[in-house]
Amino acid sequence: MTDAALASRLGHEHVADIVEFLNGKTAEEAIGVVSHMPLKWAVEVLDQPQFHDACEVIEALPQEKAVSILEGMSADRAADVLRWIEEPAKGRLRDALNPETRTAIDHLLTYPEGTAGALMTTEFVSVPSNWTVQQTLDHIREVERSRETVYAIYVLSPGTRRLVNTVSLRRLISGNPGDSILSVANPYTPITVPPNLPQEEVARTISKYDFLAVPVVDTTGHVLGIVTVDDVIDAMIEEQTEDVQRMGGMEAIDEPYLEISFREMIKKRAGWLSILFISEMFTTSAMQFFSDELEKAIVLALFIPLVMSSGGNSGSQATSLIIRALALHQVRLRDWWRVALRELPTGLTLGAILGVIGVIRIIVWQQAGFFDYGEYWKLLAVTIGAALVGIVTFGSLAGSLMPFVLKRLGFDPASASAPFIATLVDVTGIVIYFSVAWLFLHGTIL
Repeated sequence: MTDAALASRLGHEHVADIVEFLNGKTAEEAIGVVSHMPLKWAVEVLDQPQFHDACEVIEALPQEKAVSILEGMSADRAADVLRWIEEPAKGRLRDALNPETRTAIDHLLTYPEGTAGALMTTEFVSVPSNWTVQQTLDHIREVERSRETVYAIYVLSPGTRRLVNTVSLRRLISGNPGDSILSVANPYTPITVPPNLPQEEVARTISKYDFLAVPVVDTTGHVLGIVTVDDVIDAMIEEQTEDVQRMGGMEAIDEPYLEISFREMIKKRAGWLSILFISEMFTTSAMQFFSDELEKAIVLALFIPLVMSSGGNSGSQATSLIIRALALHQVRLRDWWRVALRELPTGLTLGAILGVIGVIRIIVWQQAGFFDYGEYWKLLAVTIGAALVGIVTFGSLAGSLMPFVLKRLGFDPASASAPFIATLVDVTGIVIYFSVAWLFLHGTIL
């Protein structure tokens, strides 16, 4: 099927389905299809944050059509696309935009990524506070096609154009046409966010007040734009994806898995993997330090994977819980001591549970004749049980406090990846394990 025929067929689909279809194609195929779409369809497709190849399509299209698409897109989405287009193509496209669109995009590009200013759109419905309900409804009919959303109307002071109040569309359509717009305004002071607020806080505000959009205002009370709930959802999905990748022990990737190049994949994964590998060398060094004990009691080596993995798993659990709790503001930096006091008995209890299981395992294997642990197998069982209590407790404490340390130092707590915690616990766990072994087995097999 030709690109033109395919574009014609896709015109009868929902825009989300079109985006999903194009995301399954190569960038060259997507460019071919979009180039044959009518302008209105192309604008709708490229306006979707889920469309992966927006930058490539804009760069490849004839400049006239590319500019028309950018001017038809919402300002925040157009700014996102232009942000990632390299010069000189970016400069040529920007200069060809009409002054109004260029000014709006330039303004949005001044805000750092991940802030309310970078997420907001300047296309919102605003009316003077001296208008009536009917005047506002008439205005919405005129401008609704060029606005991101009409579910919230922002009422501004006629003289200063500062934000006075907000009106929901539901309250507006239920008001008397001749009444003042302020008669149907919200009864509380407008909830707003500053342009430099992190997107996580914006999402929290929208969730707390159950908004579809929240206004972004400057220090003088002027509305700079609005952040809509769909933009927040897209941004948070992207950020959570990055956090999950970091917790897995790698740098975050900003492309779909099947589209990232082999070189980029190696670059993103090799660094952290090498750091973790070098860190694990300390485990080898610790084991070398206790090599004499291993030679005397080779049976101790049989349980090293068991006790080490238990500590690492406990640490990974605690890390995941605290990273999420910090992200949701369920705990704050000042709560580190409360977390430590909570994880200490938790770690002791979990360690005791695993210790009992470990002791039972040794007893069953010894009594059933599956394996002979030697003359001092009872002391060995006590050693394994006690070591598990110590290692799991340490893993829980280390895993819960590491995110606090990283956040206090200015790093992303998600950098406290599960592999990193596991490596830390491995090194210290060896020391704990052989120290406990020496304590219980000194004078017998050691």
